[in-house]
Amino acid sequence: MVGRIITSLDCVAEGADWLGRREPRFAVALAQVGPLPLRREEDGFAALLRAIVGQQVSVASARAIWGRLEGLGLTDAPVMAAASDEDLRAAGLSRQKARYGRALAQAGIDFNALRGVPDVDVVQTLVAVPGIGVWTAEIYAMFALGRADVFAPGDLALQEAARMLFGLEARPSDKALRKMAEEWSPWRSVAARILWAYYRVAKDREGVI
Repeated sequence: MVGRIITSLDCVAEGADWLGRREPRFAVALAQVGPLPLRREEDGFAALLRAIVGQQVSVASARAIWGRLEGLGLTDAPVMAAASDEDLRAAGLSRQKARYGRALAQAGIDFNALRGVPDVDVVQTLVAVPGIGVWTAEIYAMFALGRADVFAPGDLALQEAARMLFGLEARPSDKALRKMAEEWSPWRSVAARILWAYYRVAKDREGVI
């Protein structure tokens, strides 16, 4: 069963309202952060390749590399699959990311079919590809597929936001935050949006102090 798909800002607002009524601390956060973003992107090979490109590099570097890949047509799976190491290094990919990019292109993922399978199967399919971890797979499910009830507890910003908002002594582990998030179903991906927004606001406030 696929469940609810987020397609518009109205969906996000509906989830935020539900969460704010269920958990008073989300209501406090929402009063500080304002309307939440939609954060939807097109699904498919390019979305996952972009995630690989962005791993462990600055936003500026990722954008520059992505621009070169687009210019060379390497954001198309068949072209990436046939590319040489030299082609990929010239575009700015490390040896490891070149291997990951080709592995993704050669994995034969049916991206259209992914739209109709349960969240857990989306994640299992994607993490079978070298270079794609659980975090990347969950982010893809949230923003490329619009799944309303997916969370990414391995995200450090989400962990830190939960610590601040819920008054925890320490940043929760991946496992602990995943357990906390069970209470936010069926709108866990909206809960993530709230926490990310709260993280930015809280960090800015601490910086001023």
